[in-house]
Amino acid sequence: MSILVQKYGGSSVASPEKIRAVARRIARAKEHHEQVVVVVSAMGKTTDELLGLARQLSKEPSPRELDMLIATGEQQSSALLVMALLEIGCPAISLTGAQSGIVSSGVHTKAEILDIDPTRVVQELDRGKVVVVAGFQGVNGNNDITTLGRGGSDISAVALAVTLGAPVCEIYTDVEGVYTADPRLVPRARLLGEISYEEMQELANLGAKVLHPRSIEFAQKFNIVLHVRSSFGQAGGTLVKGAGDLEKKRVVSGVACDLDTAKAVVLGVPDEPGVAQRVFLALAEANINIDMIIQSMMRKDRNDIAFTVEEGDLPRVIEIMDRVAAELGAEGVAHDANVAKISIVGAGMISHPGTAATMFGALGDAGINIEMISTSEIKISCLIQEADAKRAVEAIHERFHLDS
Repeated sequence: MSILVQKYGGSSVASPEKIRAVARRIARAKEHHEQVVVVVSAMGKTTDELLGLARQLSKEPSPRELDMLIATGEQQSSALLVMALLEIGCPAISLTGAQSGIVSSGVHTKAEILDIDPTRVVQELDRGKVVVVAGFQGVNGNNDITTLGRGGSDISAVALAVTLGAPVCEIYTDVEGVYTADPRLVPRARLLGEISYEEMQELANLGAKVLHPRSIEFAQKFNIVLHVRSSFGQAGGTLVKGAGDLEKKRVVSGVACDLDTAKAVVLGVPDEPGVAQRVFLALAEANINIDMIIQSMMRKDRNDIAFTVEEGDLPRVIEIMDRVAAELGAEGVAHDANVAKISIVGAGMISHPGTAATMFGALGDAGINIEMISTSEIKISCLIQEADAKRAVEAIHERFHLDS
């Protein structure tokens, strides 16, 4: 039986007019597929507005109550979309994450999907209805709503595609697909027809906002093709799938820019075994993710440990590091939120020596200083000053001829 899973982001359903356009697109899809499941995000900036309301009432809102609040955004858009579908004669029903059988972990605001019981979804599909699911949410063992983190509707959609046996999950957004760079930073950025899971995973982790990193991981594990498309046109979009010859021949597939990053430095740490473990264990216990790490050369039996975190975590990081530095007898803590992480990603770079030198040369010729570097088999990242970010992306994009 032909089944299609689609996901529409917040920009795609940001107004009644856009919701009507999405409804028409879904109705056309229903003409070609026997069963259609749609996952939706909250309308436009609804989640940000709800978070703003919460913080007007509480400096540190209860995570449980935050989940109760922000989950309503997706419930609004799913109900409104079904109203639009019914209005054009397309049978449909909206379901919350819980009604869809999505079982999530107990970590509020950062939950993971543990299981899906699709019984209700299948029942409604068998009745000939389009099932519209509120994304970004599930229900934990206490029957409480937990949300999956920002962008979590992508995860909801891919998980449902896996559970229902859909071979493809269409992800609709406000761009035509995956580009070699953010078109807002590089007007000559080129649309990619396809990209490997591995490359897309790195780009998503490094600041590309097109797909949630966990949704790509899920898709790769179960071999679900992701088709990233614009909800505002009929362009072919980008297929995210297993690596093929094209990806292997392409040294660099894209340049990513992450402005949501900050640097923290623990200064003058005693050069003793176990010190780094104490620094990063304290951050791990606070559920703070670390990215780039550099330990400086030893001087007088002391060194500096620098690392990057998400900018929103920086106040908490400073608080924790002040305490840890005092416990270790370190000299202090420094930080900088005015930084950016610039990265190149490409499955082909593992077999092409000189890729790093080319990237560093582009930055050097543009007069841009590199503060930190990290690498993997298919990516190279540099930390630079935020004011240089746009010039850096443009220079690297041009140096690797990504516009051709």
